[in-house]
Amino acid sequence: MKLIIMTKPTFFVEEDKILTSLFDEGMENLHLCKPDATPMYSERLLTLLSEDFYSKISVHDHFYLKEEYRLKGIHIEDSTTETPLKYKGRLSRTCRRIEDLKEAKRKCDYVFLRNIFDCQSMPEEKASFTYEELRDASKKGLIDKRVYALGGMNLDNIRAAKDLGFGGVVICGDLWNRFDIHKELDYKELIAHFEKVRKAVG
Repeated sequence: MKLIIMTKPTFFVEEDKILTSLFDEGMENLHLCKPDATPMYSERLLTLLSEDFYSKISVHDHFYLKEEYRLKGIHIEDSTTETPLKYKGRLSRTCRRIEDLKEAKRKCDYVFLRNIFDCQSMPEEKASFTYEELRDASKKGLIDKRVYALGGMNLDNIRAAKDLGFGGVVICGDLWNRFDIHKELDYKELIAHFEKVRKAVG
């Protein structure tokens, strides 16, 4: 099973140090997702990271960064937006409906299925599917090793995602909630939690 870490939606002071530590601890796939941010801030964050890590980073916006920094790939946030013209490289996208998975998988390296569980960082984002719907999609082969569970994923429900046949999980709030950007400088708890998640996925 694959593990993807998605960045916190906003930038913060310790971010480059924490990301470097996560890469050093074995993070293989980071999704740089900063909705509504200007590209300058994403560029600044990338320049603060070692070039050795660029091949493990996919971007959700400002796709030119993929070529400029030789990143791993790009991610499209919905099931309908067209792939950028002449784009060659790793591609992933988010689906909100099970019925969109088949077509998305045909054109992508992997696909996120969104809102598997209630979101931890955005309370308004509730689970979109019943367990029975997910089980049925798995039996039909729509959920498979190229579909990753997104939304409310945490240490406690990784096993459920595995049992449903997901090929990976996307962790966001469960990790970043371990560090208060306004009060803390020490991010040992966050790194320790990443280790637990990595073992659970492995």
